Amino acid sequence: MANQVVTSEWGEDLIQIQIPLPNALKWVNSYLVRGSQGYTLIDPGQHTADALEAWRTAMSELNITMQDIEQVVLTHHHPDHYGLAGWFQVQTDAPVYMTETAHTHAQMMWGKDQAATAAMDRLLAHHGMDASIRAEIREHFDSFIAYVSPQPEVTYLEQSNIRLGDREWQVVVTNGHASGHACFYHEASREMLSGDQVLPQISPNISYIPGSDPQPLQSFMESLKMLQAYDVTIAYPGHRNPFRHYQERIADLLTHHEERLVKFIELLTEPKTAYECCLAVFNAKLTVHQLRFAMSETLAHLIELERRGLVRAEENTDGCIVYKKA
Repeated sequence: MANQVVTSEWGEDLIQIQIPLPNALKWVNSYLVRGSQGYTLIDPGQHTADALEAWRTAMSELNITMQDIEQVVLTHHHPDHYGLAGWFQVQTDAPVYMTETAHTHAQMMWGKDQAATAAMDRLLAHHGMDASIRAEIREHFDSFIAYVSPQPEVTYLEQSNIRLGDREWQVVVTNGHASGHACFYHEASREMLSGDQVLPQISPNISYIPGSDPQPLQSFMESLKMLQAYDVTIAYPGHRNPFRHYQERIADLLTHHEERLVKFIELLTEPKTAYECCLAVFNAKLTVHQLRFAMSETLAHLIELERRGLVRAEENTDGCIVYKKA
């Protein structure tokens, strides 16, 4: 017997489907946008057996077939959003849309002959992480390739408009959480498909990744300030449920990161590696999955403090980078 899948109708043409994830987030929101030419599928989820079973159940309950999917649209390249895009393309022959920047990052992280795993390992070593933990992270990093395979043939979104269902939505490109992340705004109804850029209850992870944005926290905060200009009555996020406190949530996220920056400065009573800072700020009992994100977020904050001239980075006698107050 198939497990129950939570689906919810929003507005005139949106269906939210909770697709399960094998981590603490529990599910990702996929959206179907109903139109006269079929359905637009936004962010189909990660390629796992549970996700496929959830899709079969949901489509059966909604009386939708693969032939009813006219296009797949991705907010960004992270596996929990991008992972099933290629599988759906095989089943439906539908085009898959994402920004060129997001697709470039998908290939950097998950493409053939990718070097991201080795680059991340070198970065973590340089910032003081133990070799045994780095080995676990390397294995974990490479495990995601299965979760995004097969990968889709992609058509690039332009930063203008896109038709989702029968309505034209503005493409709003943001950065920080994921380079080339796309939100979609419908001005007349004041609806925003916010992806992972603005989440209602949790803070989107802001990670420094080698070869990507050199200033991810600055990019994220600038993107949030840009998003404040949009008049939004309801936002449809990538995680948790649609919400109406859009402006307040953006203000909360900006405050959260300013407070986190202060916390990192307060830690630097003596020079510390990023790994030491990470363990001091985040729970030391994190899973490997959580630790990778915590470490990358720590680096994003330390880099921002260095950009602001509040800390400086130096190499110690062990060849590791340490941070100290400027």
